Amino acid sequence: MIIVAAAAIILPLILLGGLNLSAIKGMSISAAVVVVLSYVFWQLPPAVIGASILQSLHKALPILWILFGALLMLNSLRATGAIERINQGFQALSADMRLQVIVVAYLFGGLIEGVSGFGTPAMVTAPLLIALGFTPMAAVVLALVADSTPAAFGAVGTPLTVGLSNVTEKSAMLNLIGQRITQLDLLVGALMPALLIFILIWGFGPKQRRFQQWLAVLPWALVIGLVYTSVALMTAMVISYEFVSIIAPFVTLVVAIVSLRYHWLLPASIQQEPWQLPTVAAKPATTTPVKMSLITAWLPYLIVVVLLLASRVYQPLKLWLTSHVNFSWLNILGYQTINSDWEFLYSPGTLLTVAALIGLLIQARSLKQAWPTAKKVGASMGNTAIALVVTLILVQVFTNSGLNQGQLPSMPMYIAKFVATYLAGIWLFMAPFLGQLGAFVTGSTTVSTLTFGQIQADIAANAHLNEPVVLAAQLIGAAAGNMICVHNIVAVSSVVGLEGQEGPILRQTILPGLAYAALIGVAGLVLSQFV
Repeated sequence: MIIVAAAAIILPLILLGGLNLSAIKGMSISAAVVVVLSYVFWQLPPAVIGASILQSLHKALPILWILFGALLMLNSLRATGAIERINQGFQALSADMRLQVIVVAYLFGGLIEGVSGFGTPAMVTAPLLIALGFTPMAAVVLALVADSTPAAFGAVGTPLTVGLSNVTEKSAMLNLIGQRITQLDLLVGALMPALLIFILIWGFGPKQRRFQQWLAVLPWALVIGLVYTSVALMTAMVISYEFVSIIAPFVTLVVAIVSLRYHWLLPASIQQEPWQLPTVAAKPATTTPVKMSLITAWLPYLIVVVLLLASRVYQPLKLWLTSHVNFSWLNILGYQTINSDWEFLYSPGTLLTVAALIGLLIQARSLKQAWPTAKKVGASMGNTAIALVVTLILVQVFTNSGLNQGQLPSMPMYIAKFVATYLAGIWLFMAPFLGQLGAFVTGSTTVSTLTFGQIQADIAANAHLNEPVVLAAQLIGAAAGNMICVHNIVAVSSVVGLEGQEGPILRQTILPGLAYAALIGVAGLVLSQFV
């Protein structure tokens, strides 16, 4: 039965990662097989399967709406010339791609994660990287890998507040788990900027002088990483876990910009010979400056950050947005546990769209381009919608498999209990891998923790392990799962025009994801000796 339960994990890895099928083909086959197996072996009633399919169709809509907002923003900025102006701003700060990837994908992406979540950061940062001259494949891989460390806290602490709601709702316990996350990540998370530069150089750069190219910026990368994780630790200790993913990237972004402006810890050669990727067929930087201030060019993104932050932190606004224009579908086909949320006004897609329209008004002084741009964006999303729906069908049938007639636990719980039975002795090391597994299938740090949080706590209690450390490892592992989550890959690929390349992207991100989980496992073993 374990093979049946694990089919939802094994098949995508084989079909996408091994056989290099597109997401539409690979996930369609995987979903069909999982549906048949769930009916035959798990005795899942047809009504549950039908409700899961309807749930999948509905859940695809808010994700596609976020994708629409991100694409509308990108295309609007291209139409007004703002993207070119942003590019010029980065070139003035540093033309070195090794440094740009940290500022854009890791720090700006981390700030977007802190106020939004929902896979939004990679959809925003990947196009910015392409505008700077990165290949689409490099942009997607780097954006996905970067959206990991900040995702443990997600949008204002949602993975803890919601993800652990079936384990504990006590703020003191949640704060303690948040502190354990920052302790586990203090040194491991500090390696993330160095890892991103490593991936850039070894995965997408020339073969000459790779080690020297990496070593030249390693001191700066390590300091930036350590500043991020140190600020995260202090925020969790002094303020609250809810603000870690906002304060840490913001403070570190300021430090990074200052260090670049004053060339702190940077090799002198960067100023004379900026490192470029010879494989990039990018449009050369415009020699004539765009007649737009840098603040005006960045204004739509700044508006997004302000809107997201205000809607998540200011409770009266949050209440109003979540209670009006609510397209959520509850109790699908009468099943109380099969629901799909879509609070339209609260959605990052709506806020991205609003910011894009405001940006057009300010930058172009007209909304004339809005409708043609929106039509173009909508027409480009067909294949993405299909790939996303079949992926979500697999996810929801897998998740809802506990509603069976065979008195079996759900497939995720069956896998977790099977693994725990044989690996309880080394569970502090294995805990992040279970979190990563949950995020790989469900596509969410929060949902992975909702699914596996209680069993992680039970294993910790039965094996006399430190529960906050185990749950912290679960959350960090789930965050690392963002790198390999299929529907994140599908969505980001669509933004940059890489539909059908999901397999190669998965192969590029799976090793960093597993390495991150393994290092957190080791950190968990060490930390448990001191707390």
